[in-house]
Amino acid sequence: MDLGLIAGNLLTPPVLFFALGMAATLLRSDLEIPQAVTRGLSLYLLFAIGMHGGVELAAAGFAADALLPLAAGVVASALVPAIVFGLLKKRFGAADAAAIGATYGSISAVTFITACSFLDDRGTAWSGTMVAAMALMESPAILVGVLLARRAGVRASDDGGDGDGPREGHGSLLREAFLNGPVFLLLGSLVIGMLTGEKGWKAVAPFAYEPFKGVLCLFLLDMGLIAARRLRALRESGAFLIGFSLIVPLVNASLAIGVARLLDFAPGDALLFTVLCASASYIAVPAAIRLTLPQANPSLFLPMSLAMTFPFNVTLGIPLYMTAIDLLWRTA
Repeated sequence: MDLGLIAGNLLTPPVLFFALGMAATLLRSDLEIPQAVTRGLSLYLLFAIGMHGGVELAAAGFAADALLPLAAGVVASALVPAIVFGLLKKRFGAADAAAIGATYGSISAVTFITACSFLDDRGTAWSGTMVAAMALMESPAILVGVLLARRAGVRASDDGGDGDGPREGHGSLLREAFLNGPVFLLLGSLVIGMLTGEKGWKAVAPFAYEPFKGVLCLFLLDMGLIAARRLRALRESGAFLIGFSLIVPLVNASLAIGVARLLDFAPGDALLFTVLCASASYIAVPAAIRLTLPQANPSLFLPMSLAMTFPFNVTLGIPLYMTAIDLLWRTA
């Protein structure tokens, strides 16, 4: 284990600002970032990473080796909810098991962006293909999670409505999965980056590249504020889910590293693929679950992803995964 790599990641400005946000909440400071500002920061990050990824994807082309990460990502996003659902259904019921499964099958864009920043700091190359994989991995987990709940008898709403309820729920699900704002902006920026290429990137780089690290620091500061507030709710849910929220990313990361090695990913892409598989959604999935599985308890799946899995990945997980990748790729 490369302790220097872990220490180096912990002492980077984005991670330290995340810790500052958690400290502010735990020490009961009145520090806060208005919700409208936070939304603006998140939209900026998605725009910047989408544009950059589109440019890289256009440069790389669409050879068969570029399509492998996309296929692997979609398969992983669909399998994880099914496995988690099977493990948790008896203990927590179909609705909560499906919600947790969708959460861990989907991805955290901010964790991915933090990993991109980590690779840039190390001078490790990564490709725009992984940005496309991130965009594609958001929706399958939501679809699979809700369909599993429906199959287990969970209705679209718990108001005892008529038979039209499930159809309306599926319609809302599809719209949320494919047309929700963050995913739409990410995909749109990716396409624009592909169409405009290097010339387009140079035109927006003063806005999309230079301020990126500062914006990421402010966004992670807000994430730290929120994550600390969720810790109490997670403690009340018991030790099982706390342990689960730390074990799942490690298991998923281990499997993802194995797949990345088998498919001969470059080290930078291997890390990003691993981070996508090991992360958990706290934006798109909660929004979709609120519409399609209102019976699911948000005090379970949301604190798991935001208060445990997300902090673990951005502080310790990313350098741990990179250490494992460096070791395996050197010995291969």
